[in-house]
Order: sequence, then C-alpha cells, then structure tokens
Amino acid sequence: MQEIKSEYSIEFDKLRQNRMEMSYYKYGPIKENYGNKLVSAIKNLEKRLEMYKETGNTEYLADIANFAMIEFMYPQHEKAHFKATDSDKSPGLIGGMCINEIKEFDR
Repeated sequence: MQEIKSEYSIEFDKLRQNRMEMSYYKYGPIKENYGNKLVSAIKNLEKRLEMYKETGNTEYLADIANFAMIEFMYPQHEKAHFKATDSDKSPGLIGGMCINEIKEFDR
C-alpha cells in the first residue's frame, strides 16, 4: 500500500488549493473570468511553464495545474471534450525509459 501512496502528493494539492483560494480574492471568481472568456487559462499555463523552465521554481507547477483545472472547468478550446483513451492512443512517457521498460529490457 505504501507504494501506491507514493504516487500522489497531498502537499502539492494543498499548495495548489491555497493559490486558488488567494486568486479568488485577487482576481475574482474563475467562472466570471474564464467562463466569460475574459482571460485565457492556456496562455497563462504556457507562460508559467516557460517561467518554470527558466527558474526551476516549483510554485509555477502548482500554477500550471490550476490553469489546467480552470481550462477543464471552463474550456475555451473549440474542440474541448473528455474521452478516456487506452494506451494505444496515449503519447506515453517521453524523454527516457521508465523503470518498467528497463526491467523488461533486462529480462
């Protein structure tokens, strides 16, 4: 069971949630900002990703997750939809080999 618990960060969720709560007071309700398309979640997400790549500040990762959630809640992409996909439709992991691939390779 401990192995499974290691696959999720409650700390990350708490940091993310704290930022969403502060944003409410700073910017107003997300429904009004993003539901009315006054602000773009994707552009904000992309900017935070650039900033993370430049600085390594993991706070930007919490911001990225929040902007992804906002886009999920109030999508602005004209083809936005949710469709669960099987592995054959997934891009998989990019940038190396995962541990299970290494284990399989060593057999």
